[in-house]
Amino acid sequence: MKICMIAAENGSIPGAKVGGLGDVVRDIPQALAELGHEIDVVMPGYQRFAGVTGAEPQQPLKSRFREELLEVEVSRLELAGGVRCWLLDHPYIAAGGPGRIYCDDPPGRPFATDASKFALFGAAACQLLVEGRLGDVDVIHLHDWHAAFVAMLARFDPRYESLGYARLVASIHNLAMQGIRPFADDESSLEAWFPELEYKRKAIADPRYPDCFNPMRAAINLCDKVHTVSPTYAREIRKSNQPEIGFHGGEGLERDLQRAHRASKLSGILNGCEYGEPDLALPSGEDLIDAAHKQVFHWIGDGPQVDSSHFIALERLARWRERPPGHWITSISRLTPQKTALFQVTMEDGNSCLENILAALPQDHAFVMLGSGDAEIEDFLTRVAARSDNFLFLKGYSEPLSRIIYALGALFLMPSSFEPCGIGQMLAMRTGQPCLAHRVGGLKDTIENDVDGFTFTGRDPARQSEAFVRRLRQALSLKRRSPQRWAEIRRSCAARRFSWTESAQQYCEQLYGGRSAG
Repeated sequence: MKICMIAAENGSIPGAKVGGLGDVVRDIPQALAELGHEIDVVMPGYQRFAGVTGAEPQQPLKSRFREELLEVEVSRLELAGGVRCWLLDHPYIAAGGPGRIYCDDPPGRPFATDASKFALFGAAACQLLVEGRLGDVDVIHLHDWHAAFVAMLARFDPRYESLGYARLVASIHNLAMQGIRPFADDESSLEAWFPELEYKRKAIADPRYPDCFNPMRAAINLCDKVHTVSPTYAREIRKSNQPEIGFHGGEGLERDLQRAHRASKLSGILNGCEYGEPDLALPSGEDLIDAAHKQVFHWIGDGPQVDSSHFIALERLARWRERPPGHWITSISRLTPQKTALFQVTMEDGNSCLENILAALPQDHAFVMLGSGDAEIEDFLTRVAARSDNFLFLKGYSEPLSRIIYALGALFLMPSSFEPCGIGQMLAMRTGQPCLAHRVGGLKDTIENDVDGFTFTGRDPARQSEAFVRRLRQALSLKRRSPQRWAEIRRSCAARRFSWTESAQQYCEQLYGGRSAG
């Protein structure tokens, strides 16, 4: 079977990954190739990645966009396992600057820049396919809203109607991001991008804003199969959001997802994780302190001023160097409301959930958190770090540092409000570090409570934060009172395997097997 995956990220290329989407697009093509399928990945070049070692320029293609016939550069890169990556490039596709995958638009114009560049990318990807550059494709697999323009053009644009003979599959990695833009009267709108397109508004209009085009909804309604990255998330998104209790469901698209489920179009398949040979030498607390110290200096050197979070981190590390903590509670995360809102909940005593977590730690324990993102969350963590001697906030990301944290930690915290799949818990479990996680989405599918980790839940954020702190105390009490039981939990989580091969087999059976009704 010949499969073409279209996505905004690809972790196979250094710097071309932002989150879990990039991990999936790196790993699942190789797993499918190992099953004997021929895999091509198409992604934007962002005016940078065509310059990576091994990328070979190809014949440019012409793509109509905004009433212009634009020349789009094409490069091809051979990846591991025989997977081929096609990079499509134009200055519009790097609107945020070379190598910038996503852009931040002002609140009044959400997704304006990204939607325009991904609309051009989608049109170019369609042109690449209809010109036969990839050969005869059996499956076109679209990842998240960024690739949804391909489904819309394949269904509505006569120039690309031949793509409809392939099986169209859409993967939802995070339903909260939908790329909504107006139909018209804006330079970043459907009719500005494709003024001659005769589209069916009913299938692609946002249900909450009927004058707007919703790419995620278009993918759900126009593709033959729809896939989420865990079974529980596939069930959760068929329900309506309940913001008053902190429940994230279908994000306004629950009726479309319910209809897809009734038509047997919707599947939930858990992501996998890569498992190499374990490191023989486990890091020490001193290794973490040394690595963090070097990394913070590196971050300081990247900017014109010393960030207050970095200054506080250096002070904390200097004190810990004299007397390192004996045990480490850990967390590695993008700092978004989805991932960290529970830390900020104000509890009955007037303190935040995070402050109560720190108060619950034994004297020889410390909490280290690595991540960056939302400025308000960064400021919150910096303020707590300034007041708490047992908390180290490392504002940024470092792959070498993250490997030390995953290997060293005693307990990994993952209190996501919702979680399509999650990778942090798998990476922590891989090293034998149990997780304490909110029982939602992929976290529910990967962590067995009191067997290989610990989970909590609650009817609303207030009760969830109470359960989070209470469960932390229970886990630490078990660790102190019953070292043998704790060791069993560590062995159980280290033994868990989330196989990309198994995921690939389910892709073939559930997503690629034959055109579904509806």
